[in-house]
Amino acid sequence: MATESRQIIYASAPTPVSMTDYWFDIANLDHFWVRRRFDVFKRMAGALIQGAAHVVEIGCGNGLVQRGVEDCYGIPVAGFDLTEHALERNISRSSPLYYYDIHQRAPEFRARFDIVLLMDVLEHIADQAAFLQSIKYHMTVDGALVVNVPAHQFLYSHYDHSVGHYRRYSVRSLKEVAEQNGFFMHSFSYWGAPLLPLLLLRKAVVRLHRSERSVVSSGFDPGSRLMNLLCGILANCEMIPQSLGGTSLIAVLKVAGGANECRS
Repeated sequence: MATESRQIIYASAPTPVSMTDYWFDIANLDHFWVRRRFDVFKRMAGALIQGAAHVVEIGCGNGLVQRGVEDCYGIPVAGFDLTEHALERNISRSSPLYYYDIHQRAPEFRARFDIVLLMDVLEHIADQAAFLQSIKYHMTVDGALVVNVPAHQFLYSHYDHSVGHYRRYSVRSLKEVAEQNGFFMHSFSYWGAPLLPLLLLRKAVVRLHRSERSVVSSGFDPGSRLMNLLCGILANCEMIPQSLGGTSLIAVLKVAGGANECRS
């Protein structure tokens, strides 16, 4: 939970989002998936974070990534979100929090950030092109966009629908939408390959649930500390980076034509 001293800066009018509140009630720093995601994030983007001047997370939610960056790298990460329920429960300590719609393109944020984090947000966006163009407005010309998304459309299930996912991604589909909007893929890795059997099982199990709350709970809550521990051990049984496949995909995108453009 956020401390009482935290302040949310309201810079935009209320805007509907494609995200259920129930997910934020389950996700925490001890959750095996949250821990594994941050481990992969450090492996793929840690060097960028260490050298960053201004970092923002768009869709920061309850602050899991912000808190991880604060604790690991000692730097604040500005948080933008339109889910008030999540912002009120944000667990970051020193990072400023904004209720802010990036399509508003506030002048004080123009070309402000050299690192933008988009951790499991793009799949919630109907109009990816407009969203990526608005992200670019907030980035320095040589900045980097770190994106994490769910992988492989064949894994799409009732769970994805319930949490507000429009789609899942392959390297090819993420690269295509990036290039169509003036970015290039600098580096990438699938992750979560050992968890693929569990997602196939989830796809079958969630069909048995009717309410959104029960679908999200059965699809994301490990159920016990022991199961959380076992899933965490399983999730770590892969090398990063890897291009074979997984349950998620992380990529570093950069602005095409920037001074530091160097395609891998």
